[in-house]
Amino acid sequence: MDRLQALRVFVAVAEAQSFAGGARATGLSSPSATRAIGILETALGARLFTRSTRRVRLTEVGQAYLAEVREILALLQAADDTASGAANTPVGQLRITCPQEFGRIHVTPLLTEFLDRYPQVSADVLMVDRIVNLVEEGFDIAARIGHLPSSELTAVRLGRVRRVICGSPDYFATWGRPQAPGDLASHRVVSLAAGNPSGEWRFGPEGAQAARVHSRLRVSSVAAAIDIARHGWGLCRVLSYQVGPDLETGRLQTVLEDHEPAPLPIHFVHVEGRRAAAKVRAFIDFAAPRLRRLEILQ
Repeated sequence: MDRLQALRVFVAVAEAQSFAGGARATGLSSPSATRAIGILETALGARLFTRSTRRVRLTEVGQAYLAEVREILALLQAADDTASGAANTPVGQLRITCPQEFGRIHVTPLLTEFLDRYPQVSADVLMVDRIVNLVEEGFDIAARIGHLPSSELTAVRLGRVRRVICGSPDYFATWGRPQAPGDLASHRVVSLAAGNPSGEWRFGPEGAQAARVHSRLRVSSVAAAIDIARHGWGLCRVLSYQVGPDLETGRLQTVLEDHEPAPLPIHFVHVEGRRAAAKVRAFIDFAAPRLRRLEILQ
């Protein structure tokens, strides 16, 4: 029997003034309760009870010890209640990491609604286009786009996105629509500085087909590339969710759909699995169904 259980037996015997009563209160047999008190007294080097044939009484040392032990057990119960509350009620700071544009377009609008629903939760969102180590950097949830490597993280599927090439109706009226990847060589292209160092765009389900593009304009911002395409200067290649509203309104149109690479999955990932804190489980339960219903993520 561990020390903590022995302390609980000690309090139960003291309150019942009986080894049998203390044993019943803690779900033990009378011999087990007697043995627990004997082990505790040996460890302390002091007598806690005086025994008679009818009942047991606390010694003076036992009375002082009882007051201390009750306080210790009360503090432990309070700590357990706090931990249990955190596990069952969404409280505390929720730390989320996600790609910049996905965070701006989809995560933060949902998060503000979530915070309104759970006033005991606060949030910290890191929007960066890199893989963040959840454990080392102290994050609860990550939104990740792309195929996940094997790991111990728990993954919740949200949908998928396509890599699309798009331009404005004015651009296509002036320059025409490419019919095959090779046609891109004669088109204006605005590319992302971090996304196309080779000057090639890959096509086909396995990305086996390559087409060289000659980009006269490279930018480091997805939002800037999309804005340039909106104004009719050239074509850009982005993820479909990044231009969802533009495609719906017709401000941008996609080309070469039949040559697109395979779609990329989107997941929420987190560390604790079913033991995750309530704030983590609550946010995923809140956000995942809403994201899955978005047509742009189908």
